Amino acid sequence: MTKRTTKPEPTAAETYAARRNDIARLMDVLQMELDKHAEQAKVDPRNWGHTGDLGKVRSDLIDLVGFMSGRDREHVEAFLADAE
Repeated sequence: MTKRTTKPEPTAAETYAARRNDIARLMDVLQMELDKHAEQAKVDPRNWGHTGDLGKVRSDLIDLVGFMSGRDREHVEAFLADAE
């Protein structure tokens, strides 16, 4: 008799829950990194590099929100412009 030593594959629901947890943790880390970045920007307020960093993050987040919502980039940008 052979003993089964392979671990069963996770279900879709288990994988979903794990990935959602990872995303929540990454969002927490992003907030911490934004706070640290803001402190660095305060020390050197004339440094446009900090502004460029946030431009990249903003652009990537627009793409992520568009992907998750099924909306195009222009729709997400219009949503942001409405808040101004």
